[in-house]
Amino acid sequence: VEVACGALPDSLLESELFGHVAGAFTGANHDKDGKFLAANGGTLFLDEIGTASPSLQVKLLRVLQDREFEPVGGNKTHKVDVRLVLATNEDLEEKVRKGEFRQDLFYRINVITVTQPPLRERIGDIPLLVDHYVQQMNDQTGKRVKGFDDQALHALQRYNWPGNVRELLNVIERAVVLAKSDIVSLIDLPEHLRRDAIDQQFELNRLNGGNLKSALANPERQIILEALEASGWNRQETARVLGINRTTLYKKMKKYDISYEKHAEIF
Repeated sequence: VEVACGALPDSLLESELFGHVAGAFTGANHDKDGKFLAANGGTLFLDEIGTASPSLQVKLLRVLQDREFEPVGGNKTHKVDVRLVLATNEDLEEKVRKGEFRQDLFYRINVITVTQPPLRERIGDIPLLVDHYVQQMNDQTGKRVKGFDDQALHALQRYNWPGNVRELLNVIERAVVLAKSDIVSLIDLPEHLRRDAIDQQFELNRLNGGNLKSALANPERQIILEALEASGWNRQETARVLGINRTTLYKKMKKYDISYEKHAEIF
């Protein structure tokens, strides 16, 4: 049984975990068993435990120590035998030092700890995760996306991923839904990822003392086109990202026959 603690307000989270009796609060028209009872004899997984309120922490400590609790608004004590697994992306020790998380609860739950490095520290996992979630999205949507091209994968691997795997999943879902072909390309990624990839490419080129042409592993026309798309066809911003002035950008757009109207017709 799984509960995402951060997805519910405190009042509803307590009811979700411990249940409630009819009349316990507005809208509580019937008795309801909570997740602890549902998981009795099994495992209860609480995600984002660091968001638990002080009052909820007290109830969690009691059920861990005494294996019993009362539902919200009730006085009947329920005995349970539940294996509890908890997860958090917060530093609970720091929260204990700040007085935001009970020290006794922390030591009670900190028995066996498995630390998962952030996604930015395991970029080698990204292609595997992409393959897995693309297939998952294909099954859910009926699409037939084969995967991400090299340029799109490199953009994913260069990004910092503050939201970790959840953020990656969100990007993959969006890309699969919006992909214009069976291969996801850089142009199918969110603007901040495209912009970040282009900025890094040209910053690397600047540090290496190169020029625009030497930086382009792909045809110059495609890079300019993708930079325009990433900036929402803002010519001034595109020129800044590419490290050229607007006059040069306009000349190159004319040279390669690039215009918003023709681009819109193609895509």
